[in-house]
Amino acid sequence: MNLAGLVAVSGKPGLHKLIGQNKSGFILESLDEQKSKTIVNISTAKLASLEDITVYGEDEDLKLKDILEKMKSVAKVPDAKADGKELRTFFFEVAPKHDEQRVYSSDIKKIVSWFHILKDMPLFSEAEVVVAEEGAADDKAEGKEKAKSIKAIQPKAAKPKNEKAPNAKSVGVKKAGSKKNP
Repeated sequence: MNLAGLVAVSGKPGLHKLIGQNKSGFILESLDEQKSKTIVNISTAKLASLEDITVYGEDEDLKLKDILEKMKSVAKVPDAKADGKELRTFFFEVAPKHDEQRVYSSDIKKIVSWFHILKDMPLFSEAEVVVAEEGAADDKAEGKEKAKSIKAIQPKAAKPKNEKAPNAKSVGVKKAGSKKNP
């Protein structure tokens, strides 16, 4: 399963594909039937890559990717609008070691709805690209490419407005005020 470039956006339902970035934010395409494109502001929206999302576990966190793989092998996945108890028992099938106290029914509904969006997509059934280790030079190149892709997703830090540019000249400001007569 290849989840590269798929993100969930805070405040927006469904899943989106990251297309690019411009100066005001990220360009996203929705994965629903409409395929609408939107620009999400970097400073106000939070993007979560599906590759990086984890679910609270009893001992260690469970990767969303592994849970979706198990959901793919299950014969019948309930609808996201099903009863909370039914969804909870289903989730115990696919993720038996999840932390029941910290994983809410709303989280389970969201994961099930994401599965229903992704299950018919071709990238859901394709294998993840795995690069064979051929040497230290290849590892360094792969690390640089990975760092570039991470930088492309992460928002750039904004420069504070009150900070001066390093080559800027200071301009003297004359204070206005009344003079006292002796």
